[in-house]
Amino acid sequence: MDQSIQKMISALVSILGENLHSIWLYGSVVLGDFCLGWSDIDMLALTRGAPSEDQARALLMLRQELREQEPDNPYYRSFEGIIADVTEYQKGCFSRLVYWGTSGQRITDRYEKDVFGEWELARRGQCVYGEADRSLFQEPSREDLIRAIRSHLEGIRRYAVTTDESLYSCGWLLDISRCLYTLHTGEVIAKTAAGRWALEKRLCPDPEALETALAIRLTPLAYKGDAATRQWLATLGPIVQRYADVLEEALPQER
Repeated sequence: MDQSIQKMISALVSILGENLHSIWLYGSVVLGDFCLGWSDIDMLALTRGAPSEDQARALLMLRQELREQEPDNPYYRSFEGIIADVTEYQKGCFSRLVYWGTSGQRITDRYEKDVFGEWELARRGQCVYGEADRSLFQEPSREDLIRAIRSHLEGIRRYAVTTDESLYSCGWLLDISRCLYTLHTGEVIAKTAAGRWALEKRLCPDPEALETALAIRLTPLAYKGDAATRQWLATLGPIVQRYADVLEEALPQER
């Protein structure tokens, strides 16, 4: 993975040149929770001025181009994040940026910062190129975190009433665990650590399901083709909603 990160950095430097301000890693890679087959490599590249149209086009399919050069490398598909002007990033208003996500990539002028990701950047972000100026990131307040958790709960109520056979279906249980940890402590930790914490605190009404989710999270490739696991994943909706009830009760009442 480290070699793949260095090659990605070199590719960004080659395309952006002196326009490249800094590159930051955050998320599971920095928190020591990266698991191949599940995790993303969260990366933020900041530039001095918005990427030009030519640069944006060159960056758009960079992940795929690196994969074509190294077909057996499993890491390039995991890179996610944005390439954006540093000043625009701080203001949260963009003229042009390049977005890499799970569902694809695009050149856009819209991007909403993830509150958990911003907390990680402000506290734990790792600068792998350029000047390590952590003051670029404003740490979210407790109120910001609570709003994000409330929004996440709304998403759980809307999208996780039923689940499919995807391994990521059990990720809802880990997401809820992290939200609960943040509510209890005001801190953000890796989802695996949050799941273990929730088990120790006996917060999950279906602890066996959370234990299974942790096992899948740690060794996803071992479960990927298992028929019994797929069948179980498709039944998780009610379990996720019961755990969401715990999260809802833990949230402070809206004023």
